Amino acid sequence: MTDLTLQVEGMTCATCVGKVERTLDDLAFVRGASVNLAGESAQMSVEDPSDLARAVEALAHAGYPVVTDRLEIAIEGLTDAAAVSKVERALVGLPGVVEAHVNLATETANVTIASGAVKPSDVAATITATGYPARVRTASGQDMARRKAQEISRLGWLTLLAAALTLPVFIVEMGGHLVPAFHSWVHDTIGMQTSRVLQFLLTGAVLVGPGQRFYTKGIPQLLQGSPDMNSLVAMGTGAAFLYSTLATFAPGLFPAGTANVYFESAAVIVVLILFGRWMEARAKGRTGEAIRALMQLQPKTARVERDGATVEIAAEEIAPGDIILVRPGESVATDGKVISGESYVDESMITGEPVPVEKTEGAKVTGGTVNTTGALRVEATRVGADTTLAQIIRMVEQAQGAKLPIQSLVDRVTRWFVPVVMGIAVVSILAWLAFGPDPALSFALVAGVSVLVIACPCAMGLATPTSIMVGTGRGAELGVLFRKGDALQVMEGVKVVALDKTGTLTEGRPELSDIVTADGMSEADVLRLVAAAEAQSEHPIASAILRAAEERGIALPKVDKFRALPGYGIKAEIEGKTVLVGADRLMEREKIALGALTDTAASLARDGKTPLYAAIDGAPAAVLAVEDPIKPSTPAAIEALHRMGLEVAMITGDNSATAEAIAQRLGIDHVTAEVLPRGKVKAIEDLRAAHGITAFVGDGINDAPALAAADIGLAIGTGTDVAIGAADVVLVSGELPGVATAIHLSRRTMRNIRQNLFWAFGYNVLLIPVAAGLIYPATGLLLSPMLAAFAMAMSSVFVLSNALRLRFVEVPS
Repeated sequence: MTDLTLQVEGMTCATCVGKVERTLDDLAFVRGASVNLAGESAQMSVEDPSDLARAVEALAHAGYPVVTDRLEIAIEGLTDAAAVSKVERALVGLPGVVEAHVNLATETANVTIASGAVKPSDVAATITATGYPARVRTASGQDMARRKAQEISRLGWLTLLAAALTLPVFIVEMGGHLVPAFHSWVHDTIGMQTSRVLQFLLTGAVLVGPGQRFYTKGIPQLLQGSPDMNSLVAMGTGAAFLYSTLATFAPGLFPAGTANVYFESAAVIVVLILFGRWMEARAKGRTGEAIRALMQLQPKTARVERDGATVEIAAEEIAPGDIILVRPGESVATDGKVISGESYVDESMITGEPVPVEKTEGAKVTGGTVNTTGALRVEATRVGADTTLAQIIRMVEQAQGAKLPIQSLVDRVTRWFVPVVMGIAVVSILAWLAFGPDPALSFALVAGVSVLVIACPCAMGLATPTSIMVGTGRGAELGVLFRKGDALQVMEGVKVVALDKTGTLTEGRPELSDIVTADGMSEADVLRLVAAAEAQSEHPIASAILRAAEERGIALPKVDKFRALPGYGIKAEIEGKTVLVGADRLMEREKIALGALTDTAASLARDGKTPLYAAIDGAPAAVLAVEDPIKPSTPAAIEALHRMGLEVAMITGDNSATAEAIAQRLGIDHVTAEVLPRGKVKAIEDLRAAHGITAFVGDGINDAPALAAADIGLAIGTGTDVAIGAADVVLVSGELPGVATAIHLSRRTMRNIRQNLFWAFGYNVLLIPVAAGLIYPATGLLLSPMLAAFAMAMSSVFVLSNALRLRFVEVPS
């Protein structure tokens, strides 16, 4: 299956979301369709990328077109129809391409792509991979930020135009109600009939001009049997306008005293709802700021060494192996490895860590980070969609488009919401006609229009996705990537956090900490022989011993014979001496009496160090202790988790004594040691049975099964690709405090979602009966359609504004 994300136009409320999802679900080749109202996007998986065109056609037929861009690509070397066919097949098979036509005569390809689903440079690269070099000549589509800005601007101008046309109608009609003298002045000058005709013309201009969108979208949806919010507005304003028009030109059709006009209500409703849509569009634009900020980190150009000269090329043209020159103050163009130069690089935009990191020869650098002091020569290792930044953007986009389990309640309600509201409006009209005071017809119209206008499926549809978008975006800024959106909801309920030791709690790089020699042995001589033997091994402990010898400037002798003893240690012949290095079981097997060294080893183990023994020519020589230093940030991270009311466990393959010592030093509650990868899964299952929802944090290949088995798997971002692929959440900085940040952000986001849902549902439950006139018998008050429209517009704005507060969530102290 191929995952795709499409930008979909025309969605205005939760009802639209439901229809788009049902349209996609009805397609046999689509799996897992998920629609996001706040992001105006649809995520899905397709069996064959070429099926995308059919999905686009189905959505267009349903009234929700996919945003597309058109590319013109120049192709070199096209010679015949077979080449054209080959290129077209490659293009149609590229995820995100809707349609492709290659012209042999002009040597160009006209390609239609789903906006944002694939980069133009990737389209050109796909053609080049077929053997025909290609470059993007024109890209007629605009980026999403510009498209959003245009939509906001257009809504603003439509609102101003509608307000200008509505103001005279509002002043004449409402001024006459509020100020009797003004009513008399209108009557005596232009006359009431002329006033009504002018109101008819101005209101008609509002409805067919700025308000046209409600009718062109709402009426077809109503006729198709799937009415949405536009349908409610169209029916409400249309009913008020039609009633007023008949009252103006055929007043004899109505009972005496009921031929009133409500032109101002129809016009003001359109103005207020357009105003709400404008504010909503502005707020929606801010929900995606994190993604746009990440995209802007990608440099547009880079200075590259080519044929002995330095040339500036588009960043999209960088190929693996290119040598990139990065001057102070410039952004690193792509992922790579430093081959010369020294500098400090600001990685805060990727990891959330504020302190610049020193980079010297051999160090890895990440595209989008900023070089601060010195100049660097960098060899490109990963480019395009393979870079860390591109993967981060992809992860955030996928998480933002996800649908949480809590959303299922909203989906069930909104599927029936609009039809139920229409039913309530009809019942209200009939009740007022049957039981209302005179003029009952006027009261019935006001109540019916108010019910239609005040109902707000928008707020319900926006309640969850806006919080997810802002919350996951804020997480990316703090170095926490939610690979799966539903991890937000599950993580809120975590009761225990289980941690791997090596590379998670510790640096993951053992260091030689102690050498305690037997009587008559020289520390330098022992280390010289042991390091020479260990130089033949690839074990991490061997690397630690070698580094210690190098730091002391010890020259290593030649090794004559070497043999690894799996599970025990190593054996070597050096300068005519037999050297053994390994665990106590090796010494027992070789019948070497360790004497007082046993107590020394036990003491070192109690301090959290890993002891091993060295023997020379059958006699005990020394105890060497290797320690994997605890990361400086680990103690504070454990303390933060405890303050959040969480249990902390450690699951490790290290020996029990070392694990217990580290756990005691850090205040860890539960320890499971000396386990294989399969044992880690069993340990997680035991923790879940005893405490509830369990999160596991790891970084190595051997952690992948545990990450997948846990309710929530968090991968240290500096770990392996396998571990990251198995995780639900990635901590980009590689630091343990990110766990507390992720849980804190999850709790805040879920609380924000519940606030939004409470408001959205509570608003409708309370105000729809008020609009229907339920409180009129007790108070004599009936809600004006204009106030109903204002309340409806503000409900969506409230939900969006509440979600935007998540932009300011801070790391827990």
